[in-house]
Amino acid sequence: MSDPKASNENMKKPKLKRWWIKTFLTPLLFLAVGALLIFGLGLAQRLGWISAGGGGTTQQAVGSSDTRYICPMMCTPPQTEPGRCPVCAMELVPVTSSGDDTDELSIQVSPVARRIANIQTVAVQSVPFARKIRAIGAITYNEGTLATISAYVDGRLDRLFADYTGVLVNKGDQLAWLYSPQLYTTQVELLRMKRGLEELEASSASTPAIESQQRLYQSARQRLIELGTTEEQIQELEQIGRANSSMHIYSPISGTVIEKLADKGRYVKTGQPIYRVADLSTVWLMLELFPDDAAVIRYGQKVQAEVQSLPGRQFPGRVAFIDRNVDPKTRTVGVRVVVPNEEGLLRIGDYAKATIEVPGASDSDAPQLVYDSELANKWISPRHPHVVESAPGKCRECGVELVPAATFGFAAESVPSHEALIVPRNAVLMAGDNSVVFVETEPGRFEIRWVVLGPSTDGQIVLLKGVKKGEQIATSGNFLLDAAMQMAGKPSLIDPTKAKPIEVDEGKSEKIVAALSKLSDEDRALAEKQKICPVTKQPLGSMGTPVKVDVDGRPIFICCKGCEKRLLDAPDKYLANLGESAPEEASNEELPQMDLPPVSAPQIVAEPVLPAMEVPQDVESPETEDDEATAIAEALAKLSPADRALAEKQKNCPVADMPLGSMGTPIKVDVDDRHVFICCEGCREDLLAEPAKYLAKLRKEAAQ
Repeated sequence: MSDPKASNENMKKPKLKRWWIKTFLTPLLFLAVGALLIFGLGLAQRLGWISAGGGGTTQQAVGSSDTRYICPMMCTPPQTEPGRCPVCAMELVPVTSSGDDTDELSIQVSPVARRIANIQTVAVQSVPFARKIRAIGAITYNEGTLATISAYVDGRLDRLFADYTGVLVNKGDQLAWLYSPQLYTTQVELLRMKRGLEELEASSASTPAIESQQRLYQSARQRLIELGTTEEQIQELEQIGRANSSMHIYSPISGTVIEKLADKGRYVKTGQPIYRVADLSTVWLMLELFPDDAAVIRYGQKVQAEVQSLPGRQFPGRVAFIDRNVDPKTRTVGVRVVVPNEEGLLRIGDYAKATIEVPGASDSDAPQLVYDSELANKWISPRHPHVVESAPGKCRECGVELVPAATFGFAAESVPSHEALIVPRNAVLMAGDNSVVFVETEPGRFEIRWVVLGPSTDGQIVLLKGVKKGEQIATSGNFLLDAAMQMAGKPSLIDPTKAKPIEVDEGKSEKIVAALSKLSDEDRALAEKQKICPVTKQPLGSMGTPVKVDVDGRPIFICCKGCEKRLLDAPDKYLANLGESAPEEASNEELPQMDLPPVSAPQIVAEPVLPAMEVPQDVESPETEDDEATAIAEALAKLSPADRALAEKQKNCPVADMPLGSMGTPIKVDVDDRHVFICCEGCREDLLAEPAKYLAKLRKEAAQ
C-alpha cells in the first residue's frame, strides 16, 4: 500500500507551481508586453511612421510621393518627410501638389492637409454697408461759453459772494463787493453834470449851452459804464443822488465758477481777473481721427458718444470743426464735437468713445449725401451745429444767418444704402501695397487673388476689386497657403511679380532702357514687342541684356540664361504666358519677315557647355571686359560683407554657368543647409528641383 503522507506531498507540488505562475509570472508577462508596445510606439514616432496626434493611417494618407512638408514660418526648404522644423521647432504642414504645374496662380491642398492646417472658408457677401468710424477723445470746456470776470477799476475786494470754486451762478448774480475811490470820483462827476443840466433846463438857458451840458453828462455816464457800472446801477445812483465808493460785480452768464482768482481784502488793478465762469450746458468732445477717416466726415454730422464714467449711456452730438492740419507728431486730425449737457452728467476731463456712421463705399467718385432726419429740410448755423431751425433766420449764439443743411451735404430724403462686397478682416493678407486673398475655385484648389481694399468696420472689410459675390474665401490657414505658394516658387504676398508682369516703360526705367539698347535694332523691336520673359514674367531688361533663344525657328527673348532650359523643355507652357500659340503652330510663311540670323550663327542648345567664367557668345555682354568687371563689382557690392565673400568664392551660378553679378545682385538660396547663390530668379526652380546635381557641380568647380 502507498504511503498517504507521500501522496499528499506529491499533490501539493503541482498546486504550488500553479500558484507561483498565477501570482508572479502572468503579471510579469503583461508588463513585458506593455513595455514592448510603448517602446514600439515611441520608435515609430521618432522614425516618422506615425505622429503623436494620430495613427499610422493618417501619415500614410498624407505621406504620398506628391506631398511636401513645409514650415509655416518658411525657415527651411520643403521636406519630403513629416516632422518638426529644425529651426523654429514648429510642426511641418503637409501640402499636396495637384501635379499640374501650368496653374501658377493656385495651389492644390489635399483634404488631410486641409484638416491639419485648419483651412476654413466663407462666402463673399454683398450687403448694404455703412462704415462706422470709432475714436477716443476727452471732454473739455466749450470755449464759446467761457467768461472771465475781471476788475474794471482799481480797488479793494471787501466781500466775495462766490467764495469757492464750483459754485453755480445765474446771470446777474452778485459775485463781489468792490471799494474804489476812482469809482466814487466818477459818480460825483456824473451827479454834478446831471444837476448842472437840470439847472440849465430850468433857467431856460440857450440851446447851445444845454447841448454842451448834455454832452458832458453823457460823457460822465459813459465813463461809469466803462468802469463796469450797469444801467440799473446808474439809474439807482441818479435816483438816490448820493455817490457810493463801492459797487457790486455781477455775473454776465449762468454757469459754474471754475476758477476763483482773488481773495477777500485783496487790492486789484484794472483788468485783473477775479473769477472764471463756464456754462456747462454744452461741452466739447475733442477727438483724434486718422486722415482717411477725417476725410469722409462733415460739419454737422451726428456723433454718438459714450463716456467712461457712464458706460452704456449714449450722448448725441454734432461735428463742429474739422482741423485743416495733420498733427506732425501723432499724424492725426483733430475733430471737435459739440455735445449737449443739460443734465450736467458729462464731466470735464472724462474720456469718451465716439462712433460716427458714414456712407459705405460707392462706385461713384461724387460725394455721397448723408440722410439725417433731424436735419432734413432744416436750417443750421454755420458756426454752431447744435442750432437747428425749421425756417431761415439768425443763429441765437452768434447772430450769423442760418444756411440750409443741404449746404453741408445732408439729403432732404432717405438715401438708399450702397451694397458692397465684404469679407472678414482676417481673410485678407497685407504687406505694403499688396493685399491678397485665397479663393477656393474648386474643392481643394486655392487661387491667389490681388484685391483692392475699401473701408473696414466691425471686423469686416470691403473689397472693391478682385472677387465676386458668392466666391469662397479662406479665412483661416491663409498664411499657410501663402507660405506654400512661396515655397512652390509661385506668386505670393511677398513676391507678387510672377503674377503681375510689368510692362516695359521706357519713360520710367532707365535700367531697362540701357539693357535693351545693347541689342540690335531688330532684336530690340522684337523684345519691346514681347515685353516680358515667358518664364519669370519679369520685364525684359530688368535682369540685364535679354537673351535670345531659338525655339523651333522662332526668336524668343528671356530675361537671363537661367530660363533657357525651362523654356526649351516646355515651350508650350511658357509661350502661353505671352498669349501665343505653340511654336510649331506658327506659319512658315512668316519666318522670312522676321529676318532671322544666318544658319551659321551660334544656336543655343538645351545643355550648353561653357567655360567656368566665360560669357556665352549669344548673350549680350558689356562692350569691354572692364565694363563687365565694373558691373559685377557693383552688383556684388549690394550684398552684405559675409554674403559678398561667399559669392566671390563661389564665382559662378551653378544653374546658368553665368558669373555671379552679371545679371544683377545675386540671389541667396538655402539648399541642404548650405548657402548657394544664383544669378537670377529664373534659376531657383531648377536648383531646388535637382539640388544634388548643382551642389556636386559647385564642389567640382571648387576643387578645380
